[in-house]
Amino acid sequence: MDDLHMILADHITSKDNVKDCLDQDCIDQLPTSSDIPDLFFDKILVQYKLSRIETLVLMYLYRRVWCRPNLYKMYGISQLMSHTEMAKILGVMMSDIYSALKKLEDHDFISTIRSGQYFVRRYFTKLEDDKYSQNYDALDF
Repeated sequence: MDDLHMILADHITSKDNVKDCLDQDCIDQLPTSSDIPDLFFDKILVQYKLSRIETLVLMYLYRRVWCRPNLYKMYGISQLMSHTEMAKILGVMMSDIYSALKKLEDHDFISTIRSGQYFVRRYFTKLEDDKYSQNYDALDF
């Protein structure tokens, strides 16, 4: 029978795993979270019947604008990004990315500033932005 001290000496706590992971530059493997308004789950997904790819693209853009460090956050504008990188990260074809972007613009969730840079509404629709007093410093899309 093993000694309790030997068992405890071999035991690695989850805190140790996190430390090891940080030491090994595997930060991408740690779970993260993003603040997505409940409105998205309760109303937008129900009313707009977005496809899987449209949802992926919208959440990718939303997180890039509102949930990550972004100089243009107050204006709801993303930094420039590569469509190729987006397709690779999301695991979809470029044609699907372009189709989803077009559909999201048709719903007025996003607007193209220029290729690879988008205005993304904080509360997904103009009506909801107005309801929650979200403004974009005189930018109107």
